[in-house]
Amino acid sequence: MPAPAPFVSRTLDVEKEWIDYNGHMNMAYYNVLFDRCADEAFEALGMGPAYAEKRKLTTYTAETHICYVRELHLGDTVSCTLQLLDHDEKRFRTFQELFHADGWLAATSETLTLHVDMTGPKVCPFPPDILANMEAMRAQHAALPVPDRAGRSIEIRRKTG
Repeated sequence: MPAPAPFVSRTLDVEKEWIDYNGHMNMAYYNVLFDRCADEAFEALGMGPAYAEKRKLTTYTAETHICYVRELHLGDTVSCTLQLLDHDEKRFRTFQELFHADGWLAATSETLTLHVDMTGPKVCPFPPDILANMEAMRAQHAALPVPDRAGRSIEIRRKTG
């Protein structure tokens, strides 16, 4: 399963309905852009809509952490990368970066995703073919550096002394 390292989405546009009263893209829509990229990457892994329909298996987001780096506005065009950082038999951790067409970083997202049997619903192991795809992508992405923002927590840093 050849895939770019990291996975790169198609070009995406900021939509008019996403602009809030502050004149920039509302925070919720950064997640929409990250989700659209993830959908493309999951399709490449064999876990797209047909996977859910035919095999009754899908993914659920368990946790996500978004860092807003720079505002996006109406008319902006972006692309998104996805790097597979880790996985086990039932879960995977990804890191995404949202880039403006001019090359600057707009936001990052780190997500823990669960593999789910829709008949439960319950968390379940990946089938062997999907696990093999996951392992192939992870092997490609293992050569990439771990992003600086990966693994961050939210805190208020206080000056000492």
